[in-house]
This record gives sequence, C-alpha cells and structure tokens, in this order.
Amino acid sequence: MKDGQFCEIVIEEIDETTLLKEKEKKKKKKTEPPSTPATPTPPPPPRKKKLPDREQKAIKIQAWWRGTLVRRTLLHAALRACMIQHWWKVMLAKLLEKRKRAALESFSRQEWAVVKLQSLVRMWLTRQRYCRLLHAVRIIQVYWRWHNCHTRGFFHGSYDLTATHLGLELEIFLGSQICRITDCIPFPIKN
Repeated sequence: MKDGQFCEIVIEEIDETTLLKEKEKKKKKKTEPPSTPATPTPPPPPRKKKLPDREQKAIKIQAWWRGTLVRRTLLHAALRACMIQHWWKVMLAKLLEKRKRAALESFSRQEWAVVKLQSLVRMWLTRQRYCRLLHAVRIIQVYWRWHNCHTRGFFHGSYDLTATHLGLELEIFLGSQICRITDCIPFPIKN
C-alpha cells in the first residue's frame, strides 16, 4: 500500500541462462556473414556452457532473494486479507447485535402497550361492574328507607341559629301519624 492506494507488485522470474543465450545469439548474428537465401540452414542446437562456480553461486543467491521477496509479498498480502476479514466479521457482529437490540426494544414496546391496553380494559370493566352494583345498592336503599319510614318512622327537621336564640322545626313520622314540633330557645346573655 502506497499513499493510501493499493499497488500490485509483479515479480517475473527470468532465468539468467536464457539471458546469456540471447546475448550469445545476438553476438553470433553480428559476427556471422550473411547467409545465402537459397540454402537456409537450420540453427544449431543451443549448447549449454558450464558457468563458472562464482556465477552459479551468484545465480543461486539471486534466486533465493527473489523467492524471499515473493514470499514476503505474499505474507503481507495474506496478513492484510486476514485483517480485512477480521474487521468485516466484527462489523457483521456489531450489525447483528444492533438488529437484535432493535428487535428486543420493539418487542418490549409492543409488550408494554399490550399490558397497558389490557390494564385499561380491565379497569373499565371493573368500573362498569362497580357502577351497576352501586346503582343496585341505591335502589335497594331507597326501598329500604321507604319501608322503614312507613313501619318505624323517622325524623326530618331544620334549625335556624341566630346570635340570641335557636329555632327548631322537627317533623316526626310514625307510620300514618305525623308530629310537628316548632320551638324557639333563647340563649342566656351575660353582660
């Protein structure tokens, strides 16, 4: 990677013996007299010359160095690919966790809404039943009071309170009889 950009490194392995052969061919072509076109002769088979020991060692060192560079390049490429794959797996895990959390929150909100709705419906049903029972109780109380009024009797009255006296008006109902009492009680005034 160079300046944030990917670059491709291509290493071509060229055998030194083929380079030497090509150089020898070029030299031979320059030194040989031009051949007659009427009788073309086939090119002689290439002869393998035994290179000096020092050149063979240099070739081996160069081949080893090229192999090391190739292996190093491949190692770096593999490590970068591994890093990218690891980053991608982490991102996928985070995305999956985010989706799970969103689904859980959505389910939680729906569950809360259902519970709230059920609670409101139960409250409404209970209140409706309570109102029916209260209405029935009031009806029973009205009939019971009417019955007690006609069989036992009851008091009904009012009073008037001033600074100097207390005025009372009482009505006592005993079955079919009515008794009315009106009285004015003066307060003792102290000077």
